[in-house]
Amino acid sequence: MRIVIWLVLLCVVAVVAATTLGSNDGVVTIYWRGWRTDLSLNLFVLIVVGGAFAITSAAQAVNALVTLPKRAGEWRALRRERLAQAALREALAEYFSARYSRAHKVASRAIAIQQDSPELRADAEFSVLAHLLAAGSLHRLQDRTRRDELLRQMPVAGRKGGVGAGRSVDDGARLLAAEWALDDRDAGRALEMLAELPPGVARRTQALRLKLQACRLARRPLEALHTARLLAKHQGFSPVAALGLLRSLAFEALEGVHDTQQLRQLWDEFDAADRRDAIVVARAARRAAALGAVDTGRDWLRPFWERAGELARDEREEIALALIDCVAGVGSDWLPRLEQAAAAHAHEPAVVAAVGTVYAERQLWGKARRLLEQAAGSPALSSMARRRCWRLLARLAREESDEDRARDCENFAAGLD
Repeated sequence: MRIVIWLVLLCVVAVVAATTLGSNDGVVTIYWRGWRTDLSLNLFVLIVVGGAFAITSAAQAVNALVTLPKRAGEWRALRRERLAQAALREALAEYFSARYSRAHKVASRAIAIQQDSPELRADAEFSVLAHLLAAGSLHRLQDRTRRDELLRQMPVAGRKGGVGAGRSVDDGARLLAAEWALDDRDAGRALEMLAELPPGVARRTQALRLKLQACRLARRPLEALHTARLLAKHQGFSPVAALGLLRSLAFEALEGVHDTQQLRQLWDEFDAADRRDAIVVARAARRAAALGAVDTGRDWLRPFWERAGELARDEREEIALALIDCVAGVGSDWLPRLEQAAAAHAHEPAVVAAVGTVYAERQLWGKARRLLEQAAGSPALSSMARRRCWRLLARLAREESDEDRARDCENFAAGLD
């Protein structure tokens, strides 16, 4: 088929040439110093076209000969670049295959090829990626000295890349360095590397995860709490996991305070969502009671008792147990809301114990006895709360001069130790 097409094209060219050049009426006469040459127009056109072609070919041949060294240099540079890229790909394959010694050797060869090639030295992205592969391999091999040496060289190469791709690989190097520092249990270095990140990069999910781990490792629960809340907003955890993590970090922060001034300062630094969490507030109130600030603890608990019916059962239990710890010096203004809570949640031992304890603190022994006996006999209540109820009952018995009953209550309380 192709032969047929070429034959048709050849026939077309022959017809066009015969039509165009068939009439040879034109004559071209050239005069030169008394010499005269007559040529047909067709021959003259052919000579001009052939001469132009010959001159162009000669010029191209001369140009190719003159630029031969340059083209040879470009070919060698291209060959070195291909060798370097092949070494980088091989190092990446070896790294993902968990052959870290080979990955380090191949990545080092890629770095050496680049350093020996002046044309490749300006490629900052290649340099940083090769250094990252070599440093990552050394990290897996636990060779921290050489790994840190490579890390110190990488920022220099990254800055050459400007604000575009070079900046991206430089940020990636810092993220990896922070992750490696966490593997080494070096929280300070991890936080230092994360602090060098631009604001936009520092808000990425991976950066926040690393910062959370570093803050927890460095025993900075409040900063870890703020970071975990940002991660929760970015949907870095499931809702259940986020709630549990936020509460545990808030508990850790509360356990780290040593006086009431630190506790109030920490409370002011808590997020509004933490101050609305009944479980966190209950733990804060109990910590305030442990530090002697029972009034502060009751002030934090008051809003939750005013809407106790809206809380979940476990939340009511926590605020009830917290109120038991903060019962000292409770005022009569608490009685109406506690009576309502006892009537609405009479089947919950923690609420009953809290109301009975408040009645006993206010020396309303008649009301307190029934509630305390109900709570003390409930196995669903914690042993600590039941022990306190039995001791209050023993105190009530002594107020009534019933030493035998007081002794029995003390024995019940001792049996719960």
